[in-house]
Amino acid sequence: MDRLKGKVAIVTGSTSGIGIGIAKLFAKEGAKVVICGRRQEKGQAVVDEIVKDGGEAVYHFMDITAIDSIEQLFADTAKQFGKIDILVNNAANVALKDGRVDELTLEMWDNIFQSDMRGTFYATKTVLPYLEKNGGGSIINIGSMASCSGDLGSTAYACAKAGVDKLTEYTALQYGKKNIRCNCVRPGLIVTPQNEAYVPQALKDIFLDNIMVNRYGCPEDIGHLCVYLASDESAYVTGQIMNVDGGLNSHVSTVAQFKAMKSRTW
Repeated sequence: MDRLKGKVAIVTGSTSGIGIGIAKLFAKEGAKVVICGRRQEKGQAVVDEIVKDGGEAVYHFMDITAIDSIEQLFADTAKQFGKIDILVNNAANVALKDGRVDELTLEMWDNIFQSDMRGTFYATKTVLPYLEKNGGGSIINIGSMASCSGDLGSTAYACAKAGVDKLTEYTALQYGKKNIRCNCVRPGLIVTPQNEAYVPQALKDIFLDNIMVNRYGCPEDIGHLCVYLASDESAYVTGQIMNVDGGLNSHVSTVAQFKAMKSRTW
C-alpha cells in the first residue's frame, strides 16, 4: 500500500464526507495528508483516526472563502513537509441556498460562486508555484454531476461546478509541460455517514432506478479514483473530467421508465 509513498497531499474540505474518504485512502497509500476545513474538532478526529491506522496526517484550519486562509495553508504545509505534491480541491458549501434562475438573488449567486468556484480557482492558483518548485504534481478537482445537464434547481451550484470543469481543462493545458496534471472527478449520489440521515428514501429510489449498478456511491468510490489520479500510475492522464456515478449519466433519460414497463426504447 505505497502508491503515494513519500508524497504530500492537501485535501480541502476533508473534515466530512467525500473529503474524509479521499484523505483516508491517501494515508493508507503512504501519503502525508493535510486535513483542512473550518471545524477543528472534526478535523482532528480524522487525523486521530488516520494516525491510529498507521498513517500520517495533520490538521490545518482553512476557510475556502478566505484568501489569507488559503495562502497560509500552502505556506505552512510547504514549511512543515518541505514540498507539496497533490492538491484535492474538494471544499464547497453545498448547504448554501440555491434555486431556479428567477428565485436566485445576486447575493445567493455570489455566495455560492465564492465557495464553489472562486475558492477552487484560488487554491489552484496558489499551489502552482509549489508544484513547479517540486518539479510537478497532481491537482484533482471534485466537480459534480450537476454540471452534466440541466435540472429543476440548484442553478448557481451547477454553474459553479461547470466552471470547475472548464478550469480543470485550462489548468491541464497551461501547466502540463511543467509536469503539473489536473483532472476532475464528478461524483454521482454519494451517501456518507454525515448525509445519510438527510437523504430521503424517495430520492435514493429515484437514483437507484437510474443507476446502472445495484447500490449508491460511497466516499471510497471517489477516493479510489483520486488515489489513481494522484499517483504516478496516471502520469499520462490530464485534462480529464471523469464521472463516478454508477453509470447515471451514461444513458438516455427515459431508461428508468422503460425498465419499469419491462420494455425497450425501440
